[in-house]
Amino acid sequence: MLTHRTITAAVRAALDEDAPWGDITAEAAIAPDARLRAALVAREPGVFAGGEVVRTAFALTDPAIEVTDLAPEGARFAAGDRLALVEGPARGVLTAERVALNFAQRMCAVATLTARYVDAVESFDVRIVDTRKTTPGLRAFEKHAVRAGGGHNHRHSLSDAVMVKDNHLAALGGDVTGALRRIRDRVGHTTHIEVEVDGIEQIEAVLAGGVDSIMLDNFTPDELSRAVALIDGRAATEASGNVTLETVAAIAATGVDVISVGRLTNSAGAIDLGLDEVN
Repeated sequence: MLTHRTITAAVRAALDEDAPWGDITAEAAIAPDARLRAALVAREPGVFAGGEVVRTAFALTDPAIEVTDLAPEGARFAAGDRLALVEGPARGVLTAERVALNFAQRMCAVATLTARYVDAVESFDVRIVDTRKTTPGLRAFEKHAVRAGGGHNHRHSLSDAVMVKDNHLAALGGDVTGALRRIRDRVGHTTHIEVEVDGIEQIEAVLAGGVDSIMLDNFTPDELSRAVALIDGRAATEASGNVTLETVAAIAATGVDVISVGRLTNSAGAIDLGLDEVN
């Protein structure tokens, strides 16, 4: 969850990084009493995320700066649309500009890419979810943007749920069912247990261990259909691995419950936004 505390800490660190000893350009060139009125404008279409982060960047720089007319989280915008209005002491606006834009551009890009995946599977009963492939230190921001784009969050951290992946299975040895049952005995009754498999032949042993979800890693659509039929509701099914906009609909058509997409956060890039002076 993206909290005010998390936003404040990250934005303050970014401002300190960008102007560790002040903004010498603004201080040398701009009169102390000068004011600036500017709009956050989209240069390309997308989905908005990060409004509170933008507001915080300006507020921490100078509390006298006002940010109004913020677009709602998840709002779709076209090139040329105004997403916020910023007004206040010119020095502060110019000092905070890049940090505010950096956060907004990244978060809007994640929300926009997520929306494209969600749109691609809108006719199927399936969830698009993110992964832990996030920018270090910015996970809460990127996962918030995924939700703004209509997606859902997977684990926020290693502390959230048990996920036994291929390397865990290799370390466990041969008795997968017994190992999973021991895990079930060791964790709380509300703890979700998911296991990754890379072959249909692994499924029955995993199901016998009493798991809640099975991640079907790098299965073809035909293999996914067979796996979903075999599992037959005994556990939730998640498709994962090399999911693209070109393949996601075919994956959704197999009947899986969840599709996890690392690209939502690790390949989103940045949406082109600018801060333009307005009269």
